[in-house]
Amino acid sequence: MDTSSPSIFVNGESLPLYIGKRVRAVVQVIQSDGADTTAKSTDEHQLIIKGLPVIPPLKFVEVIGIADGNQSVHAQTWTNFGDAFDAASYNQLQTCKWRIQSFISLGSCIVPAY
Repeated sequence: MDTSSPSIFVNGESLPLYIGKRVRAVVQVIQSDGADTTAKSTDEHQLIIKGLPVIPPLKFVEVIGIADGNQSVHAQTWTNFGDAFDAASYNQLQTCKWRIQSFISLGSCIVPAY
């Protein structure tokens, strides 16, 4: 496992928080022409993925790349997850993760001193 360049798991809602950073997202391809790919994130946001090869519609792919806009990622690597992926469960995990991070960042997490 390569830990030299970590990526942040994102969905469509959280992507704008990480512009300029390396991100990782699972998307469903809507249209692909070999230059730009129109895709739907697991939380139903439309995204543009740049740098993917032509991928058939309705396929799920995990994309790792740089968030270069509120709704776009410049892909560095990608993995084809096929056409059977539980996007709803994946998105629930993302939502839970963001709630935990928000809770901690607000200082609401008190760690007892021993």
